[in-house]
Amino acid sequence: MNRDIFEDLFVLELANNHWGSVERGLKIITAFSRIVRFNNVRAAIKLQFRDVDRFIHRDFRDRSDIRYIKKTLDTRMRAEQYGELVDATRKAGCVTMASPFDEASVDLCQELGVQIVKIASSDGNDWVLIEKIATTRKPVVVSTGGFSLKDLDDLVTFFGNRNIPLAINHCVSLYPSENGDLQLNQIDFLRRRYPNHTIGFSTHEYRDWTGSITIAYAKGARTFERHIDIEDGGIPVSPYCSLPEQVDTWFKAWKAAKEMCGPSGETWKVCSRAEIEYLDALVRGVYAARDIPAGHALQDEDIYLAIPLQRGQISCRELMRGEVVMRDVPAHQPIRIDDIDSPYATNDDLKRLILERGL
Repeated sequence: MNRDIFEDLFVLELANNHWGSVERGLKIITAFSRIVRFNNVRAAIKLQFRDVDRFIHRDFRDRSDIRYIKKTLDTRMRAEQYGELVDATRKAGCVTMASPFDEASVDLCQELGVQIVKIASSDGNDWVLIEKIATTRKPVVVSTGGFSLKDLDDLVTFFGNRNIPLAINHCVSLYPSENGDLQLNQIDFLRRRYPNHTIGFSTHEYRDWTGSITIAYAKGARTFERHIDIEDGGIPVSPYCSLPEQVDTWFKAWKAAKEMCGPSGETWKVCSRAEIEYLDALVRGVYAARDIPAGHALQDEDIYLAIPLQRGQISCRELMRGEVVMRDVPAHQPIRIDDIDSPYATNDDLKRLILERGL
């Protein structure tokens, strides 16, 4: 499965369905796409799709005392309004993404050309919805808040059997989350259990935008999600939402973590030129302890080791007893690669390294 679409992807979810306001949604997309471009990161703007008339049973649509029902009704949108926001996301250079909460909304994802589909934590075992999502063949991200391990195993097997890319986000479904709620060690568990899938971190914390993403990246999370909002029109921002300047901090913390972690931990490191030069300066070179005539086979009493290592000089790393000196070497002078009959002198790559290192 091609999972590259998830690698280093930031998912920015418009919280509370931007209160059902297209104008507010467009402002959020504009504000955050600027932060995305400024930081040169890859990000998806995620919407929430609901076919409200079918999503809420008709006998309960006037139950304003039920918070979730009231909020869903207050934030309802028409298909063409969703389309306007998806189009704005595309024009802003961001990946289009949506969480469909019902089967009709999955069809809307298809109609609008949404690139990635998200399965919310609450829908992890809604198999009617999951099977409908699978028919789109679109890449899927799932958040694991509240999941049983069997639910997650079943979901991974289901999408794996259909060769549909699936990213798995560690998530704690507390809005907002305290630092002590985050359980970031679960990223280790998910990476071990599902090594062929991108593992991510979806968070609702509100006190920090640097620490958790640094830890999550170091543990191997490669896709990240937060709810976003703006201060506009006097509408209060939910505490689990991030403002543009906070997401800017979040992106920069990710870049710092990526720089500190370096290349993949699956292979041995590649030493930088600066590191090699620094260490070469500490390596002892081979010096003649007395005048050594050509044709003499080197013994311990003929040499000593000291810094600095000079350009072209053999070091303690290459020293082999019994090497024959090919030309006279005065006392206290460096013994160079061209002065001895050595296997290093016949290997062009090794010889080049010796000739280029040192003072």
